[in-house]
Amino acid sequence: MLEGLLLVHPEEAMCAAFRRRFAGLPGVRVVQGRFEDMEPHDCFVTAGNSFGLMTAGIDAAVIRVFGEDLMHRIQHRIMDEFFGEQPVGTAFVVPTNHPTIPFLVHAPTMRVPGSIEGTDKVYAATWAALLAAHAHNRTAGQLIEVVGLPAMGTGFGGVPFDEAARQMAAAYRHYLKPPHRLDWDVVVERHKAICYDGGKQVAR
Repeated sequence: MLEGLLLVHPEEAMCAAFRRRFAGLPGVRVVQGRFEDMEPHDCFVTAGNSFGLMTAGIDAAVIRVFGEDLMHRIQHRIMDEFFGEQPVGTAFVVPTNHPTIPFLVHAPTMRVPGSIEGTDKVYAATWAALLAAHAHNRTAGQLIEVVGLPAMGTGFGGVPFDEAARQMAAAYRHYLKPPHRLDWDVVVERHKAICYDGGKQVAR
C-alpha cells in the first residue's frame, strides 16, 4: 500500500476543501503552493487529457520542470498502448529522470480540455492513478510511497473545489479499504460514495 498523499494547490479555498474532505484519512498532507515548489516525493499525478498534450495548466508546469522529453515519452506510450487516445479512468507510470520526483502518473480527467462538471471523472482519474502506483510497486525495484496530487479537474474541467476534493477523497478511501466481497449491497454503497453528496447526484 502507498504510505500517503501530498495534496497541493496554490489557493487556500482548495486547500480548505482538501482538509475538510480528507479529514480522518491517514497519511494525507495538504500543501498550499505551486507544483514547481513542491518538496521531494516519489511520484506526481498529472491531471491531463487523453492525448498527452501537456501545454497548459498543471501539465505545462510539469513539463517546465521535467522537460519536453517527458511529454514525448507519454505521447508515445499513448500511441503504443492506447492507439492514440488514452481513456479517462486509465493511468500509467513513467520515470521522470528527475532527482527529487522520480516518477509521474499520467491520468487523464478528460478527453480534450473542457468542462467535466457533473461527472465522476475526477474519481475515475484519481482511482486509476492510485491503482497505477500500486501496480508499479508490485514489480518495480524503486517503490512509490508518497504520491503528490493536484486538484483534479478544477482547471479547464471546471469542477468546483469541494466536489473535486470529495471525489478524490472517495477514491483514496476506497483504495485504503477495498471490499472483501462483491455483491449488490457493496456496489450500491460504493456508487453512492462516488456519485452522491447529500441529495445531489453526480451524473456519469
